[in-house]
Amino acid sequence: MNTFSIIFLTFLSLATGIRLWLSWRHVRHMQANRDRVPEPFASRIELAAHQKAADYSSAKTRLNAMGIVVDALLLLALTFGGLFAALEHTAQAWFGDGLARGVTFIALTGIVSAAVELPFNLYRVFGIEARFGFNKMTLGMFLGDLAKQSLVAAIMGLPLVLAVLWLMAKAGSLWWLWVWCVWSAFNLAVLAIYPTFVAPLFNKFSPMEDGDLRRRIEALLGKCGFKSQGLFVMDGSRRSAHGNAYFTGFGKAKRIVFFDTLLSRLEPAQIEAVLAHELGHYKLHHVFRRMAWTFALSLGFLWALGQLRDAGWFFSGLNVPAPASDAMALVVFFMVVPVFTFFLRPVMAMYSRKHEFEADAYAARNASASELAEALVKLYKDNASTLTPDPLHSAFYDSHPPASARIARLRQLSPA
Repeated sequence: MNTFSIIFLTFLSLATGIRLWLSWRHVRHMQANRDRVPEPFASRIELAAHQKAADYSSAKTRLNAMGIVVDALLLLALTFGGLFAALEHTAQAWFGDGLARGVTFIALTGIVSAAVELPFNLYRVFGIEARFGFNKMTLGMFLGDLAKQSLVAAIMGLPLVLAVLWLMAKAGSLWWLWVWCVWSAFNLAVLAIYPTFVAPLFNKFSPMEDGDLRRRIEALLGKCGFKSQGLFVMDGSRRSAHGNAYFTGFGKAKRIVFFDTLLSRLEPAQIEAVLAHELGHYKLHHVFRRMAWTFALSLGFLWALGQLRDAGWFFSGLNVPAPASDAMALVVFFMVVPVFTFFLRPVMAMYSRKHEFEADAYAARNASASELAEALVKLYKDNASTLTPDPLHSAFYDSHPPASARIARLRQLSPA
């Protein structure tokens, strides 16, 4: 062990301890407020629905807390436990040196991580989601999705991994800049092809039928100056009772997608208001700002890896053989970095919540604030979203403002 070993273990212990403490606070807060619907919602959400939301959110939080512990133990096993070294030794025994060894090591690490995560996903879907009436998936569908996800990851990820490892070996001291360019181009390409080639592997997308709702939406799109490839309805009800709507794609490939569950629960004016909120994210450049931040942070992280790539103290401090191979350096760095960046989560969450308030204000200017508020109340109820999150837990994790704050702001924006 060296000084970095102590620093890493200290940050891992702090991050894990704080995450578990936040989970405990969150469950305790929701259960303490379980028997009384918050006043702003008392006339529209029954006590039974409020209690269901508290219990559902508590169950998910407890499962996530177990995952926090397992993730920390897995990271310790990979580093100090020598599992990284064992996986690389296996890859070397199979393929010797070269790109095949690096790709195999990365694949083996991914398989180990996925195997650890699989029991949690199974319990989440067939335990919690089923118990609270949301799951519609069969085990066959779950395993089929898993197989398709693995195949897509292999087809799309293998060329990227090969390109990154080749650049790390051949592009000299500025390899990190070239890798960043390739990674950025890859992500933009995925945004463009995902709606047409990837998403249909998992769901059926049907053009929205003509009618009052489509006319309202097209009028709103014209008013906001938004052009898309089309309006689509997704058969989300095949897998879950949750409802949602989202934009997907990039450039001319942009699509607007509504879950069929959402359309079945909201009135046309409410759907229009929800879409106006999503349009606000686009028109206020939130999407591009987040992409810019993502690309900037990835550039910073790759630069940092470039500085640490030959730093023996970094890898030996994690019980990783030094000098580390390119694949080892890449995987170790990006699995260790979240231990340190966890403490930035409140800043990132605050930035996201600011965007949500701005998109709500945009929706109020171009649709109806009161209809958006009514739609949100229905979605909170139907999706069993807690109305009483712990404030500190929310500050760390919630990308959206608490329900009470959001509804209060929309009421202020509604005409008197």
